[in-house]
Amino acid sequence: MNPSVNALLSMVLAEAAPAASQPPSGGLVDFVFTAFEAGGHFMLVNLFWLFASLAVIGERAVTLLFRYRLNASAFIEQVHKMVRSGNLDRAVKFCGMAPRSPLARVIRAGLINANRGEVEVAKSVEEALAEYTPHVTRRVQWLWSLANIATLVGLVGTIVGLIGTFRALGNVPADQKQALLSNGISEAMYNTGFGLSIAVICIVAHLFFHTYAKNMVETVELNALKLENLLSRRGSLEVVPKDDDVRAAS
Repeated sequence: MNPSVNALLSMVLAEAAPAASQPPSGGLVDFVFTAFEAGGHFMLVNLFWLFASLAVIGERAVTLLFRYRLNASAFIEQVHKMVRSGNLDRAVKFCGMAPRSPLARVIRAGLINANRGEVEVAKSVEEALAEYTPHVTRRVQWLWSLANIATLVGLVGTIVGLIGTFRALGNVPADQKQALLSNGISEAMYNTGFGLSIAVICIVAHLFFHTYAKNMVETVELNALKLENLLSRRGSLEVVPKDDDVRAAS
């Protein structure tokens, strides 16, 4: 290896070791401000992707955990009771009490067409599933893409910091090179760390929302199938002649 490269690496390690052994003197807020100050202008690019990631996470959290939230078991139990007792209009109104819930919308679509036969019920439920369930999984996949982007942006910030540092080394006196190199390495590492931190947040959020949305869609599909079977049995019972009618006809 070139002797000058060896000397440069030795200088970097000698400067980085004491800095790594000293913990931040302040709290988390002080550390964040220090990181942004030492990370250079490219930290603003990382900050943009952090805000973009938090915006997606916040929107999905509000939508899935609050707007679409519904106690499925209790809701379906009430709907089935009304259907068995013949109160279809009441069941439709009951579904209208949760207008934002995909489950309530799909069940309502099936109930509206309950008197038109099994085929119409199946078609209406299938159409409602195709219309409303994509709203559950919307923008969840963005988090995985944002994680990859944040990682790459952090690495770009690292490269930019290192390039600027090594270019500046040739224009300063020898006694200032060590301090300049130390600041350049810090800038590069802060960009890498910030980008990876954003990626970790996005991956964890993606794992949670992907699982949550999948379970919600499966719940909607299962209860829609149960409603179709219930309405089908109800229709069969209505067309079966009574024993008295059979004897009278004979």
